[in-house]
Amino acid sequence: MMRKKLCAVFAALTITAGIVFPPARAEAIDAWGIAAQALGVLGAYHSALGAVLALGNDVHAQVQSERQDIAENGRAHNANDVLLVDRIMERLVRDGDYVLRVNSLPFTWAVTDSSVFNAACYPTDYVSINRGLVRGLGGNVDELAAVLGHEMTHGIRQHSAHNYAKAAAQFYGLSFLNMNFGLMDWNKLNALVGYSVAKNVTLPTEYEADEGGFRIMTSAGFNPGGGAAAMARMGYYLTYVTQDLAEYQDPTQKDLPQDDFSDHPATERRETKLAEFMTDYSAGHVTVRDCKTVCIDGTPLLTVTWTDEDYDNSPENAYLVAGALARAFHDYDRAEDWHIDLTRDGGATLGGDPRVNELLVYFLAKERAGERLVSLVRDAYASEAGSGAREKLRAVEKSRAEAHAAERAEVEHAEAKAIKKIRENSDAYSDYGDSTRALALMERVFAAQNNDSPALSHVIRARAYAVRGDAVRAIADADKGVADDPKDVYTWLNRSDVRRMLGDREGALADARKAIEIDAKNPYGYLIAAELYDEMENAAEAQEYYRKLYSVEPKALERIPNAYLESVDKRAYEKRMKDQAKEREAREKEIREKLQEKSRPADGNTK
Repeated sequence: MMRKKLCAVFAALTITAGIVFPPARAEAIDAWGIAAQALGVLGAYHSALGAVLALGNDVHAQVQSERQDIAENGRAHNANDVLLVDRIMERLVRDGDYVLRVNSLPFTWAVTDSSVFNAACYPTDYVSINRGLVRGLGGNVDELAAVLGHEMTHGIRQHSAHNYAKAAAQFYGLSFLNMNFGLMDWNKLNALVGYSVAKNVTLPTEYEADEGGFRIMTSAGFNPGGGAAAMARMGYYLTYVTQDLAEYQDPTQKDLPQDDFSDHPATERRETKLAEFMTDYSAGHVTVRDCKTVCIDGTPLLTVTWTDEDYDNSPENAYLVAGALARAFHDYDRAEDWHIDLTRDGGATLGGDPRVNELLVYFLAKERAGERLVSLVRDAYASEAGSGAREKLRAVEKSRAEAHAAERAEVEHAEAKAIKKIRENSDAYSDYGDSTRALALMERVFAAQNNDSPALSHVIRARAYAVRGDAVRAIADADKGVADDPKDVYTWLNRSDVRRMLGDREGALADARKAIEIDAKNPYGYLIAAELYDEMENAAEAQEYYRKLYSVEPKALERIPNAYLESVDKRAYEKRMKDQAKEREAREKEIREKLQEKSRPADGNTK
């Protein structure tokens, strides 16, 4: 959303990034287009793109994204902040109109304890939301929804992967030009690359994410003015509130062509564009003049005032009031559908979401503008007969819906290899105890035309149901999978795991033995049987099956507990004991050193 941090998941994908300084001539960037064709650096692009897309389709990488983020920034301590973000993200994910690509994961998110006014979407569809952003936006639901929808769009459109690949290719291409033709020194090259990436790679995706966030948040029922309001709040925060020099926005620089050297569009330009989206959403009826006067078809309805003691938040209020009107114009095809009721204080109430309408109702009463609203709304609908504004709005939305339908069809007709990966990701979510995302992915698998193994899909979904605790559905799916393909060892192994999770150890053991009977070289049947016998306190049988596991798969040594390893492989047991002793000594030494450090006086002298 703001000035993005480079995610550390890129650590294995090295790229040199210079400090961004605007070069004297923007025309120099055209050299990239020539270089890409002449030097064949598209190979660098596709290599980098493939690597990051693979990360983005790996559940383990997604989990690591969150763990790494929390390790770096800490987890937010305020339960209200976390609950607020959770509710907004859950609604956006559930009700927002968007399509995940076949190689994209469902969204996960967390609120960090960082005070920086920022949010980011990793290539793994993990969304990081800083405490500083939640507080900086005053916890406003609609403004946060716009920002989080923006981040979701980065994930949906896989911007991180494509931007990184383009950046890598631009660096390599311009590097080759530098080496072959001596066009510039390395410092100038890095500056040129940074400029090129900001202008040609990052900026376009930021505008796209703003629009995508607007579409997601409005389709999920949030206030259409939330995006413009968020930009108004952000502009104030970055100028007058932030204590972070990297965030600071100099008010004297607002009129400069920031899009020419920043990796994000100027805040004021984003505010203007998001306000235009809101106007279009209202069939062209609602606008905001001078950031404070709300108009219907150019005629002022009311002028908002401050409602915050600390600063002039009238621009935010204006956009949120206008957003409520835009929502009504969008949702209702007739003036009568608004169900406007005049109130004794000169204001009015109307149908729809009371939360979205809250500020509108407040200012209608404050300005005694109820009758004016009735008149302007009536005239606005009357004008549509000549302008065709509503027909144009519905035509645009129909076109957008058809594009989404085509995207869904593309996912449903994906090749079997891609569907298999979705199933594997579902199984990985079950391993992490996340039945919600596991089942969401299995919905995609069963909707696909190229589900290569329906039987295996049933048992994988059975595991997800078992993780959720839905024993009836879990057993039904597991039984169907085994019945549909009893020769597939993995249907038995997965049903064994399902029965084990549900507490049926005898049934699980029977399925593990059946799996061994079908494929005696598959190690998982032995492992499950050994662990089950251990749980059932039958040490002799557990030891026997661990021996069989080791004979089939020596690399499974680490899965054998100490209690059984000595009889399976004495030498391996002795090595493990030595290694564990060294680890204990190292930990104890580290603890002693920390205690000594704490007991040392501040002047550095020991007592």
